[in-house]
Amino acid sequence: MEEDKTTPLYHTSADAFHCDFTKKLCMGHLGNDLLNASDMHSTARGFGMTYLWTLNKTWVLSRLALELNDIPREHDKFVIETWVENAMKFFTKRNWEIRSEDGSKTYGYAKSIWAMIDTVSREPQDILAINDGKIKDYLFSEKQCPIKDVSRVKTPEMHEYTEFRVLYGDLDVNGHLNSMRYIDHVMDTFAPDFFMSHQVNRIEIAYVAEGHWGDTVRIYHKEGDDGMHYFRLERYNEGEDATELARVMMKFKTN
Repeated sequence: MEEDKTTPLYHTSADAFHCDFTKKLCMGHLGNDLLNASDMHSTARGFGMTYLWTLNKTWVLSRLALELNDIPREHDKFVIETWVENAMKFFTKRNWEIRSEDGSKTYGYAKSIWAMIDTVSREPQDILAINDGKIKDYLFSEKQCPIKDVSRVKTPEMHEYTEFRVLYGDLDVNGHLNSMRYIDHVMDTFAPDFFMSHQVNRIEIAYVAEGHWGDTVRIYHKEGDDGMHYFRLERYNEGEDATELARVMMKFKTN
């Protein structure tokens, strides 16, 4: 049944202290709402994080594409629907739809690719071996998600960068740099005036390696001739070779 495959019940709102100075929901908070909806969906169906931890396994986000027609504003109530489009041995595709609580507006959609890893070895795990492949009972490939597929994200050569250090507030339940904090730190590279006239239209992220507490991370940034903003995040710790953590593309539209 369709109601077993999707979760149109994740109700949330753009709380005042989750919004920026333009009174729009911050991208990192919206991203975490997507992750919360996913956890609720997977937990109710027997392949959520809480169960996986008992097996020394966890989900990790590999790629994400978020495309927005509009952004929830302060106190807007909205609902997130999520479903699993496909599942293979080592990767699964999950989609989302974000719409107003009354159904009058669709804010946008998102697509993602996830992997499952062993929490000790960090090696990829067979997704279809969990609960005898129960995830296959909830695939909903016939439901459309009308945005471009997520890509590996290619970035040009870049030289200008800013830096930040991974601290307590950046960490997720796995003890690593929260996948949505990448978005927050990238957004921090813009001056506030930019967001008075621009809002996010599309974000794509390809996650390459995990960030850890204490890491120094460089964010390289370049605006392309096509108006796309490209970012590369690299770990630069003393005595270590640089390690690429993620590649990001952002497209903006004028307000």
